Amino acid sequence: MAPPLAPIPGGAALLPPSLQRLRKVISSESPAAATLDPGKPGLRVLLAIAVLATAVAIFFVWRSQPAPEPLPASAPMSPLTPTPSSATAKVTVHVAGKIRKPGVYRLPAGARVTDAVAAAGGVSRGASTDSLNLARRVIDGEQIVVGAPSGQALPGYPAADPAAAVLDLNSATPDQLEQLPGVGEVLAARIAEFRTSRGGFTTVEQLREVSGIGPRKFEEIKPKVRV
Repeated sequence: MAPPLAPIPGGAALLPPSLQRLRKVISSESPAAATLDPGKPGLRVLLAIAVLATAVAIFFVWRSQPAPEPLPASAPMSPLTPTPSSATAKVTVHVAGKIRKPGVYRLPAGARVTDAVAAAGGVSRGASTDSLNLARRVIDGEQIVVGAPSGQALPGYPAADPAAAVLDLNSATPDQLEQLPGVGEVLAARIAEFRTSRGGFTTVEQLREVSGIGPRKFEEIKPKVRV
């Protein structure tokens, strides 16, 4: 144990009167009070241990805090690839009869007869569209005659027959495919799905590879389609 520090001569006289009185009170107490003297080496050790324990406790509390984890990066979205039957596909129709601007027009796939009439500038003055189904989807390659009486044709124009039009297998919509002989909603969907998976038809004969089209049905469809 280190020897006690020697008192400073006249140190007590340097203290203010109030501290001198406090020192006399402490020195007059029981011997246990002497152990609390800051000058004692034992008290210094206890203070050092207390400081060290406090520092260790703070360190462990800091280590126990949860660390934030970065969020995983989101996967990039792949761009959608348009299919041949999307809005970019076109159909070609001939608008004739009592129309302001008769001629051949290219319309988006899925366009209606009313869209073809509007593209041609609308009907001529006094003409009627009662003979037309304006809500019908147009078929690629068909002729739309405006102003003809129902069931008749204008002079110089053959009667419009959508069923006689030839469909483009790569641009026809499923609704248009249903107009083919022997093709219903399910088979039209299969043809459109086959077209999408193969990137389009390259020959009409590829229709034989579509489930549900046998040799007989293919011979009925063949004259009414093209690529």
